Amino acid sequence: MTTEHTVVTRRDGRVGRILLNRPRALNALDLPMIRACAAILETWRDDPHVHAVVIEGAGDRAFCAGGDIRVLRDAQLSGDRAWVDQFFAVEYALNLTIATYPKPYIALIDGLCMGGGIGLSVHAPYRVATEHAAFAMPETAIGFFPDIGATFLLPRLPGELGTYLGLTGLRVSGADAVHAGFATHFTPRARLAELSADLARYGVSALATYNETLPAFSLADHRGAIDHSFSAGTVTEIVSRLEATPTEWARAAATALRQVSPSALHWTLRALRRGRELTLKQALDAEFALTRTTMAYPDFAEGVRAMVVEKDRKPAWRPARIEDVDPALIDALFAA
Repeated sequence: MTTEHTVVTRRDGRVGRILLNRPRALNALDLPMIRACAAILETWRDDPHVHAVVIEGAGDRAFCAGGDIRVLRDAQLSGDRAWVDQFFAVEYALNLTIATYPKPYIALIDGLCMGGGIGLSVHAPYRVATEHAAFAMPETAIGFFPDIGATFLLPRLPGELGTYLGLTGLRVSGADAVHAGFATHFTPRARLAELSADLARYGVSALATYNETLPAFSLADHRGAIDHSFSAGTVTEIVSRLEATPTEWARAAATALRQVSPSALHWTLRALRRGRELTLKQALDAEFALTRTTMAYPDFAEGVRAMVVEKDRKPAWRPARIEDVDPALIDALFAA
């Protein structure tokens, strides 16, 4: 057994196991964890005894709640951009490794799976969600944008689901994650440990045995409204369409958009539209460049302060309204 500070790896029968072992922090990723995952995947790449890789999160609260955004904010504010660049470079390289790994990579997702946790799972061919799984890309709520290849992934979800989820940051739970495209299999929590054990015995063929019938997609009745509203060319028009739709779902979506960073909504929509035409590698490279411009914008530090550091949930966005964001500012962020 090899033990890193917050990552435990071992060989078990036919599989190599990765356990994200930081449960008190919801298995949030720091740089040593990312490096440990990358190193063990490289070790197992040519190991004839490892037929597949299984990744899980410790505890029942989270698979992985994302990157350690507080540390990234501190580094950005202190001027240590080299460290920030290093974090994203190593993380995005790991995302690409997972997407192109030559052996089956299976993520068992129970509890929260957000941001960087999605990067550790959704680029893989096999993603198992339990009824307690909750997938989200809530980056607009901290003045950032969905990264880890999300600008490639989200535009490829059915219809405009990816735009809706990427802008609002709302969660998709359990079986809905399979309907939406975040997960490939649905297995109840009560059977997850048994599935994990059988993966070591039988490999990926065990997945079919534990894959249960999905209940109806909770967003099915809203798919038409989602596609209509979120296909608009600008954030302002998206909000206008939502506010003109007299349903509780539309009101909730509009309210969600009014609460997050207005500027982040604009640059996220631009990034998602651009991502439609990019490969995953191109999207990750474009996201890396966008981290440099968006993190220097005041909404990032303010959003992390309000939502993560002081947790007062009262960010002072600049500007405060979606309609007041200067399109020239967004153009400049992407030109840089």
